[in-house]
Amino acid sequence: MSDWLLIGLFVALVILLLLTLFGFAVYSGIFSEVVVSAGLPPIGNITVAYKFQVGPYGDCGRLFTESCSVSPKLCSIAVYYDNPHTVDPEKCRYLVGSILSEGEEKPSEQVVRMFKKYGFKIFHFPAPSHVVMATFPYTTPLSIHLAVNRVHPSLDTYIKERKLCAHPRMEIYKGDQIYFICPLARQGDFYVPEMKELEKKSRAAAEIEDAQTDITGAETLSDTSSVSVEITTDSRETSVATTILSPFTPGRGRDEVDNRSEHSYSESGASGSSFEELDLEGNGEGNGMAGLSADHGSAEDQDTPKAKWTKEPIALEKEKGEE
Repeated sequence: MSDWLLIGLFVALVILLLLTLFGFAVYSGIFSEVVVSAGLPPIGNITVAYKFQVGPYGDCGRLFTESCSVSPKLCSIAVYYDNPHTVDPEKCRYLVGSILSEGEEKPSEQVVRMFKKYGFKIFHFPAPSHVVMATFPYTTPLSIHLAVNRVHPSLDTYIKERKLCAHPRMEIYKGDQIYFICPLARQGDFYVPEMKELEKKSRAAAEIEDAQTDITGAETLSDTSSVSVEITTDSRETSVATTILSPFTPGRGRDEVDNRSEHSYSESGASGSSFEELDLEGNGEGNGMAGLSADHGSAEDQDTPKAKWTKEPIALEKEKGEE
């Protein structure tokens, strides 16, 4: 009897534990609906104390703890400048800090000195005119993990479907809500000096790389052009000589001449090829004339191919005599 009692108590405890965990997850917002919209921002202009960091976003918890330890009553803020899905986590740039004041209110000089003492910097963010935003309940530490895994994908989908330019991505922890904000205008005003400096260096490096690429491309183009000119000159001389003598140069096969004509045609960029015309003339007595237009069908024009063909044996005899 006592064994069954122990088993029953154990099962009851397990059920109570599962119900507690389920209730905690529900309270943290696991079933909260994520609604993304575009409109006016939930905040105005703000003054923040922040620390800038380059590295994985998962390491930002240390900065949140540090800023909250300086002044626990202030709202926390984070600004993420890079997309972790397309940028190497080690190169992601972000800042974490606290909101010192909002609107026309001026920050306390004592609080400012305290943050500066611990290495924080002060910056002013203007009020964005229009933003893409979403909210999520902030009731427990689990809410942060749920928000990151649910809100950010929804923001990505909303922005991509509407082809919006919305960046950087801001998180503001205020009261029992986490505000996710992406400015749609004046995005440069939300770039702190450290971020602007990195952007400037990145642009300078890209310009140097583009300049080197242009120089290399120009040299390659120059070499290619000179080779093309040489080939074109040779091909034109060959074309003239072949036209005078015969459709096919003595001592060369027909296939070789055809290959050279195609190469010359593509390299020189001419609108027609003398080799192509000669090939049409030399395909036979009747079929070779099919490629010519109707106005070449007179008896006077038909004698021209015969005249060219009669020159070939003469040329051969001359070459044999010279040998």
